[in-house]
Amino acid sequence: MKKITDIYNEYKIMPNLQMHQFRVAGVAMQICESMEKSGVVVDTTLVVTACLLHDMGNIIKSDLNYFPEFLEPQGFEYWQNVQNEYFQKYGRNEHEATLKILKELEISSAVMVIVDGIGYPHIEDSYITNDFNYKIAQYADLRVSPHGILSITERATEARKRYEGRISDMDESMREQKIKHMFLIENQIFSKINMLPEEINDESVAPYIKKLQEFEL
Repeated sequence: MKKITDIYNEYKIMPNLQMHQFRVAGVAMQICESMEKSGVVVDTTLVVTACLLHDMGNIIKSDLNYFPEFLEPQGFEYWQNVQNEYFQKYGRNEHEATLKILKELEISSAVMVIVDGIGYPHIEDSYITNDFNYKIAQYADLRVSPHGILSITERATEARKRYEGRISDMDESMREQKIKHMFLIENQIFSKINMLPEEINDESVAPYIKKLQEFEL
């Protein structure tokens, strides 16, 4: 067994990316806890593990010039070298890199299936599925921006602004369809529990993040 923080250090995961994964896992943990109180069966350990590992290869797609504050204290050159190491070892696709890392860590196939389905291309899939473990993991990621936890509306606006001007195969119609399904997933989850989406925020998730820093897998 290894602590998640040791794994992050071993793979030189950027501090902001560590925090992103902690926040996503924290959102998921809060929802799972509420699900269990409502009598809904979910596998909290499975969901949290997937969320803590879902973006392990994301330095590959990072524009290191976009958030210069995230490069401190090591600095640009250090993280550029780490990014180049990832290119050489895992290739240029961050999602494939994440799955390769999970195989190295001998992570269960159940976790890998959830990780493989997290992300914008799979939003409709997570709406259709009856698997709330997958649905919760997807939704948790949708609630977290680079700087903290947002509502679905705020997150969609933030993502549009951040990726503005970048090459994308998603037109405005497709984007609106994704946002529609983000809200539908939210409705599916919160119809099962006795809480509101706005009750999940940076303050509510902070205690979960503290616990997750001791998480072992």
